[in-house]
Amino acid sequence: MTPRNGRTGRIQPRSFLIQALEITVALAITLLPLSALSHSEMSDRRFVQVAAKTKYDRSAIAEAGVSIEFTRSDSVWGFATEEAIRTLEAQKIQVLGNFDEEIARGGHEGVWDFPGNDSRFHNYAETVAMLRDLNSRNADITRLVSIGKSVEGRDIWAIHINTSSEALLESKSSKPGFIIMGAHHAREHLSVEIPLMFLQHLLNNREDSRISSLLDQRDIWIIPIVNPDGKEYDIATGRYRMWRKNRRDNRDGRFGVDLNRNYGYKWGTGGSSTDTGNDTYMGPAPFSEPETQAVRDFVKSHLNAKVLLSVHTFSELILYPWGHSYDSIGNARDLQVFETMARTMATWNKYTPQQSSDLYIASGDTTDWAYGEHGIFAFTFELSPKSMWDGGFYPGQGVIDRVFNDNLRPLMYMLDVSDDPYRVVGNSPSRWLKNYVEPKMDEQLHWEKHPLPRF
Repeated sequence: MTPRNGRTGRIQPRSFLIQALEITVALAITLLPLSALSHSEMSDRRFVQVAAKTKYDRSAIAEAGVSIEFTRSDSVWGFATEEAIRTLEAQKIQVLGNFDEEIARGGHEGVWDFPGNDSRFHNYAETVAMLRDLNSRNADITRLVSIGKSVEGRDIWAIHINTSSEALLESKSSKPGFIIMGAHHAREHLSVEIPLMFLQHLLNNREDSRISSLLDQRDIWIIPIVNPDGKEYDIATGRYRMWRKNRRDNRDGRFGVDLNRNYGYKWGTGGSSTDTGNDTYMGPAPFSEPETQAVRDFVKSHLNAKVLLSVHTFSELILYPWGHSYDSIGNARDLQVFETMARTMATWNKYTPQQSSDLYIASGDTTDWAYGEHGIFAFTFELSPKSMWDGGFYPGQGVIDRVFNDNLRPLMYMLDVSDDPYRVVGNSPSRWLKNYVEPKMDEQLHWEKHPLPRF
């Protein structure tokens, strides 16, 4: 996804060379020995820098087929196929740099699992085992449910928290609901850990009166991995593959659909690609993928949910609809709720709150669909780090605790106000801290102990 950076100024040839050198040197410092691997499925994918100063410039670049991953004041960086690069050139959009994708990948090693230095991250089997363990130890208020299957047949697991045994049995409730989802995009492994840790936090503190009062009054669903096939594929060789999509065989030697461009509301209206090899390939039709079909059917059958969070990395952003249009939400009252909630949560995690399309146009995403079709107050969190220079999609396991700590108050806030989000308007943010329980943390966190080099 797209981080932001506050640097300003005109592009000069020398500054471009310095930028490229910064990336190369920063990655070389952390580079581990690489094993020889075949990348035939993405052999034409490049990591590019493209001139862009406004959201309109960025939208034109996204529309050309670039998967934008990082923004500066004067340019963007992202992945592009050769076809997308030709489109940029045909439209006279300046490509400032064209690099092998290894520049963005890093050199993380590990076979059929996370690298040893990232062993705290949960693969699919470990995630399922953890969910089963938590379910068995809290069986009176939880139930583990598969909401559907992936392309390759893996279950998409959800854990249901509700103090009503009848609601657990029927997987439905009249209580107001809160839904959290992680890992729409395969390489965003931190987006799995934060929902898992929130689940642990709620269950480990269930006897605390501040937590138990919410558990008694809410219907909570946590879906840690929407894209299990892609997640497993990303770690299935000797190094991270920088994989984003699911594992749909597109029958042309290319694989994958971008699940966060495959939802039906305003699908295909901008910021997604029809190129099967592109990272933002939207699929042949809305909801063409079993993973998005599973989420669609699940949400449609749980419209007691008032708030939904889709967790992504990276950028340190709090995003809300619309993504498909520069226009603001037409309902002024709803817009006030979105803006108030986003600003309030930003006071805690220090992320940037904004409408999604302020970055660039992107249609067919989860939050536009959840709000546009069902009126659910749906947000996207782009977790830490802030930039590629801080680790990008693979920041290391040392950041997990900090990122969770940064976001626990926002998560508790969303859970708290999910009975009636409209009540946030005109109320002090401090009011919603009554159910907050401080997590146990080291006094000094990984990012303070091991700061990354700066240039």
